[in-house]
Amino acid sequence: MNPFDFFIANEFIFAASQLTLAMLGMGATLTPGDFKEVVRDPRGFTTGAVIQVILVPLACYLFIIGFTLPAGVAIGLALCAAIPGGTTSNIFTFFARGHVALSIAITAVTSLLCLVSVPIVLDLLVDQHLSGEVAIPAGKIALEIFIYLLLPLAIGMVVLNRLPRLAPTISKWAIRLSLFIILLIVIGALGAGRLDMDTFGVQNALVVWAFIVAICALSIGVSRAMRLDWPDTAAINIEVVLRNVNLGILIKASLFPAVVGVADPIGDMIFFTLIFYGAAQMAFSGVFIFFYRHLIGTDVTARAKT
Repeated sequence: MNPFDFFIANEFIFAASQLTLAMLGMGATLTPGDFKEVVRDPRGFTTGAVIQVILVPLACYLFIIGFTLPAGVAIGLALCAAIPGGTTSNIFTFFARGHVALSIAITAVTSLLCLVSVPIVLDLLVDQHLSGEVAIPAGKIALEIFIYLLLPLAIGMVVLNRLPRLAPTISKWAIRLSLFIILLIVIGALGAGRLDMDTFGVQNALVVWAFIVAICALSIGVSRAMRLDWPDTAAINIEVVLRNVNLGILIKASLFPAVVGVADPIGDMIFFTLIFYGAAQMAFSGVFIFFYRHLIGTDVTARAKT
């Protein structure tokens, strides 16, 4: 078996390993006190959570019915909408001078909620509009989210509580290993011929970009309409756009397991959509950091003079 066939045969193991490590790394930075932000600032948290859990899937629904998307792209986009924000959103919120505690609270709580919300959102977006293409096993998805996302998150929190001196090192290396496995996944997919931009098409790529722009504008608009300040808006905006693509890859590998020697155009399209979204969201993160650092820094200076 060549290395790329090995990757295809073990795609789920790769996906499960990188998600487990990422969530272990995130958990090792969280304390129960981080959840107090939900109580201390319910308006910011509620706004961010509603956008994440309700408005983003609604926007995705409009994209799915508004564009004649191939089944794989539609399912991939639905996965992007269903999954919560990822660990990188907290890091980039810090770099952008946003409200880090709010970002952490939204990430943590929506990660817990996704045990229920992801199967429901996928069922509504995929089963209803792509009938016959795929059946959503809600129980299986919920179990895998618990095992590979929530359990390592909880273990990481226990590590921080019991081994506070070792926790930063464990978190750092867990996240680094997770990123390394993602790199292996991309290399494996490229080598196996599953990442084909010509097959994916420029139009589908533009749809993914348009979706990111739409939820970006939506999160800013709603946050400002709720009269949240710019640090809160930055936290919500970054949280909404930077999604936990790791979880999306795991769910894809579970629903559409790759088989050596067997073509799977829908599964490949889903995978490419997730990878393309992940690359695009990282490009957006640089813009966020530049924009919000300047905006929030200017706002703080102006307030100091008054």
